[in-house]
Amino acid sequence: MSDFLYSIDLTVFYFFNHTISLPVLDKFFSLITSVNNWYIAYVILLGISWTKGGIRGKIGVLGVILLIAVSDQTGYRILKEIFARPRPCDVLSDVITPLGCTGTFSFPSNHALNNFAAAFFFYKLFPKLKWVLFITASLVAISRVYLGLHYPSDIIGGALIGILFGYIFSQLALFTERKLKSKSTKQRIEILRNKK
Repeated sequence: MSDFLYSIDLTVFYFFNHTISLPVLDKFFSLITSVNNWYIAYVILLGISWTKGGIRGKIGVLGVILLIAVSDQTGYRILKEIFARPRPCDVLSDVITPLGCTGTFSFPSNHALNNFAAAFFFYKLFPKLKWVLFITASLVAISRVYLGLHYPSDIIGGALIGILFGYIFSQLALFTERKLKSKSTKQRIEILRNKK
């Protein structure tokens, strides 16, 4: 059974890494896979969330920073060490690697884990953004396979773990929002009573 699943993993891997390999896609996926290229977008989006999103936006900014810190370290320091799966570019001789073969272990993909964690988290807080969030997370995740750095199963595993983290943190964020709003309402009622 494991050989059959691995053969599917390899077939899908080679589709992205070989079959659709083109210079224009090399540039596109190399651009979107780099976290450094997203920093300005992150700052702008978090700034908009903080200033325009009300109490939910502020909770969202603080929540996603904590979420990424936890999900990233869980993937990198714990799960990768437990599974210790070599990257495809380390074990397959014909992998196309436009960015070279870098990083530690392969499972799970931290790019998929972090991006799907953030996407699901913000989707639960701001449902209207779901398409932008999940398309972006999917493209970043696919880039890792295209660039020869992860198997598709690393991406799927990372995405599922990320969604779990995103769900847990979104529930905590929404719970915090309800508590703060309840406290604020009680304080307003108390102020009105005192004025009377």
